[in-house]
Amino acid sequence: MVSVNAGAAWAKGLFPLVGSEGVTAVRVGLAAVLMLAIVRPWRSLPTRRDAINLAIYGLMLGCMNLLIYGAFARIPIGVAVAIEVVGPLAVVVLSSRRARDFAWVLLAAFGLWLLAPVHAGVPPLDPAGVAYALGAAFCWAMYIVFGKRVSSLGGGQAVAWGMLAASLFTVPIGVATAGSGLLAPSVLAGGLAVAVLSSALPYSLEMAALARLPQRVFGILVSAGPAFAALAGYLVLGERLTGQQWLAIVLVVLACGGAAATAKR
Repeated sequence: MVSVNAGAAWAKGLFPLVGSEGVTAVRVGLAAVLMLAIVRPWRSLPTRRDAINLAIYGLMLGCMNLLIYGAFARIPIGVAVAIEVVGPLAVVVLSSRRARDFAWVLLAAFGLWLLAPVHAGVPPLDPAGVAYALGAAFCWAMYIVFGKRVSSLGGGQAVAWGMLAASLFTVPIGVATAGSGLLAPSVLAGGLAVAVLSSALPYSLEMAALARLPQRVFGILVSAGPAFAALAGYLVLGERLTGQQWLAIVLVVLACGGAAATAKR
């Protein structure tokens, strides 16, 4: 959580240079190169079933990166992640299907309602940024589901193949929008830092966690994401949230952690 959100704040500082799509392309492309060089997954090719799951895992991974960076470009990081984390919450609740677990959904919904610009003192949010964050939430849910399916592949193979699949469509999108600006030394250096902090390191650690933990425990840990994101936005970018926005983030964190803690195995 610390690594991925520090990298996210760093990445947002690069948006004025090549846009959110360009930063996504550099991040995912460099992370794929790093993972392929370190893991060398071709030494043990996946089965056909694993290959299909890896392709979907990589697709969700790439889409999640594109969409959440699109949200970061339009709304504060902490707010965007508070919306995005609804994805893991949905995984927990749908796998439980107990009436009391839906109370956590209502708590999260109340938190998100507090973020709506219908309250006095709450700054308006870009509707496109909210839509991007909601799309990222769906992709994050699918990332967890298919990540669990391929987590049995050892030695970081799942992450390496997934990053390769993600780069096959995120890099062309970045090149189409940013062009030769992606090759600027400052962009490549910053992109390498983001690739390590937000992709190679945290996704490898997450895959190791998914191989050892049930989804609900993973969900409890992930639920702290919005708080880490808001702190990273404040410390790195100077993004100041209102007291009501902080309260909304806390409610979403409690809802996600509570749902994961009380869900059936």
